[in-house]
Amino acid sequence: MSLKPNGLARAAVRFKPASFVGTFVALMMSALVVAACGVLLETSIRASVPAERYANAPVVAAADQSARVVADTVDGPEETAYPLPDTARVDTGLAAKAAQVPGAATAVPDFTFPVRGGGAPSGALTGHGWGSHAFTGTELTRGTVPHAGEVVLGADAARTAEAGVGDTVVLETADGRAAFRVSGLAEAGAGDLAREGAGGAATAWFADTEAPVLAGHPGQADAIAVMAEDGVGTDTLAAAVAKALTGTGAQTLTGDDRGEVEDHGLAYAKETLFAVGGSFGGIATLVAVFTAAGTVALSVGQRTREFALLRAVGATPRQIRRAVAAEALLVAPLAGLLGCLPGIGLAHWWFGQMQDRGAVPEAVDLHVSGFPLLAAVGVGLLTALGAGWAAGRRPARIKPGQALAEASVERLRPGVVRTVLGVAAVGGGSVLAGVAASAAGSDAANASLGVVMLFMLAVALLGPLLARACAALFGLLLRGGGASASLAAANSRTNARRLASAITPIVLAMAFASTLVFMHTSESHVASEQLRDGITADHVVTNPAGLPADAADRAARVPGVDAAVSLLDTQVLVPVRGGGETSLQGTATQGLSGSGAQLAKVQDLDVREGGLDRVGPGRIAIDRTLATATDTGLGDRLSLYLPDGTKAAPEVVAVYGRGIGLPAVTMDRASLDGHVTSAFADTLLVSGGDAGPLAPFGEVTDASGYALAQNVDREFGAWANYMMAAVLGGFAAVAAVNTLVMTVLDRRRELHTLRLVGSTRRQVLRMLGWESLLVSAAGVALGTAIAMVTLTPMRRGLTGEFPHVPPLLYAAFAATAAALALAAATLPARTALRDRGA
Repeated sequence: MSLKPNGLARAAVRFKPASFVGTFVALMMSALVVAACGVLLETSIRASVPAERYANAPVVAAADQSARVVADTVDGPEETAYPLPDTARVDTGLAAKAAQVPGAATAVPDFTFPVRGGGAPSGALTGHGWGSHAFTGTELTRGTVPHAGEVVLGADAARTAEAGVGDTVVLETADGRAAFRVSGLAEAGAGDLAREGAGGAATAWFADTEAPVLAGHPGQADAIAVMAEDGVGTDTLAAAVAKALTGTGAQTLTGDDRGEVEDHGLAYAKETLFAVGGSFGGIATLVAVFTAAGTVALSVGQRTREFALLRAVGATPRQIRRAVAAEALLVAPLAGLLGCLPGIGLAHWWFGQMQDRGAVPEAVDLHVSGFPLLAAVGVGLLTALGAGWAAGRRPARIKPGQALAEASVERLRPGVVRTVLGVAAVGGGSVLAGVAASAAGSDAANASLGVVMLFMLAVALLGPLLARACAALFGLLLRGGGASASLAAANSRTNARRLASAITPIVLAMAFASTLVFMHTSESHVASEQLRDGITADHVVTNPAGLPADAADRAARVPGVDAAVSLLDTQVLVPVRGGGETSLQGTATQGLSGSGAQLAKVQDLDVREGGLDRVGPGRIAIDRTLATATDTGLGDRLSLYLPDGTKAAPEVVAVYGRGIGLPAVTMDRASLDGHVTSAFADTLLVSGGDAGPLAPFGEVTDASGYALAQNVDREFGAWANYMMAAVLGGFAAVAAVNTLVMTVLDRRRELHTLRLVGSTRRQVLRMLGWESLLVSAAGVALGTAIAMVTLTPMRRGLTGEFPHVPPLLYAAFAATAAALALAAATLPARTALRDRGA
């Protein structure tokens, strides 16, 4: 069948522009969403950051910064990498091996670690091994290189500490507090300033033999930087180094791959971008296809009478099908191309917002190529062809007389296949809702979006039946509204298919917006309550540079203090089962200095089983939600990866109930030694005493102030959810307005007939107002029902509570739906009545 536009298609576009404008808008919006998500998805795959610290080191040997899980799939074993919360390190002895390979000038073990003291702002310095000057460009300006017990200070650090060559400064590292002789002063090179900005941070360089101990990782380095001899190519040197380090677990990196070693934010950025462009993008694409297909089907369905007349005057089924396909070719490509331009703009804005919020490193660039744009245009074209073929199939197939009859009177019963598929979608959505109830984190969120999609599919398939039921129910309420309201109810009952086409986009907007937004409000509500109830300390001390190692001991000696516990905040990766596969879940963890009994005096974790007093080496406490997700109970061993990727299997000695607002894993601080970059605690909880004596440790606040600060830290999660809700809800809202406008414009003959039989212009508009109220009420009710069916089992499974729905926020959603429906129905009707002088 030729798809070249024929006379019927060109005439239809020319003389029935209203239907095609609506189709054009729907396809353009779908291309916008698909293009934006496609650009972000491509960026997640191609994202990289240029090497800055290692810019002058052509080859870098480093440990794999991911934990990997191999799962059996239908296509065979499949490996998935999960970024580590902290830096995985390599043996410092590898530097000697790398230095001996042909073409290597030298190989330097690199160390970067926090240091306290020296009079620097907030007490924070960045420590390095002096050997790194070989590739960072740092130069000694005075004095000599450091030996054991000595330090070279940067100009800023020396000025702040008021120290010069030969003076002594007291510094605190992971190895404790000690006095160091200043052996020299140095000008930090580009490599040392790379991640610190133009102003630089206070920097200190130590002897390479002493640096790993001071960093808290004896015998380990962050990476090995290999310098090449003159005339030796990078590829040649990399191959030689890789061969020499075979079997050590170290990776040999060149080019932009070196940047991933020094900026761990790239791995998380790729995850975030993939979640938006891939996981959410897949859902968004389905929604776009879903709504665009509905609009195309409505456009074709509105011309059933025309197709019937064409069949009556001799048009063949083939000609009808060809005309519908040709119309899609006339509209879809142009709509797709025009939709790609704002789609690129949306991707740029979205990407920039993620960078501003720290989710994506500034050095990462947005990648825009023709592939996602071509996919956006192709998806729109295929959607238009498929939906047009499906909608035009019956008018083209049935006999001319039957076509004319069906064009005049709406069929009361939907097809059997459509009904069966609709019931199956309801069943599938119910089953997936149960899956969401047993999932957690992103798995639960993705499952919930799948639940919404299945129920939305059910609404689309069973739309006429649902619309007729809604018309009958709300029609009873409209009987007391006068003649206009009664006529609106009668119209809705008689034209159930038209009503269904108007209700479906509103259901879509309400369901997705409510699910995404109220999922976050529910989690935030529970987290805020748990955090508020869980912090029982009178004073909370925090310091961006970290707290002194002996902060808890010193605080405990303050008069009036009953208990003082310092906590180190980090993450561990825990294997969880979901969807038949094992994945690694990043889990908030606190390492406590002191005993569990002391922790209970400043933090109420709501222990359900066991006791915190048993937390110690090889023994941890976990939240009950994590216990459920991992099928782990009291006395069992929980397999996990420590922050640097080291495997561990501690025994679970307590299960508690406040792991959403507070960390889900509690372990002793010593178990984290050597597995985190910073040895300094983040938080000091103090019970009793006055706040004044605690001020030297850092910023002092009470439990409520600390809870407020922690809630602010969840801002990106809230923003991400609201953005997804805005994209899906906004797209669905535009589709709803578009559909209502198309529906009203298609009823111009009906509206003028009402005027001819004596109805006033005001009565006609009031009738349309009542119809829009019915449409919005039905859409809001069905959308709310879908959202609640999705959220309730998931929230009950995770927290044992019902979803938290802020009344004002819900009222705003409902009012917006009603206002859009009213405007989309009455404004074009006013124009139509005015054009004919009605």
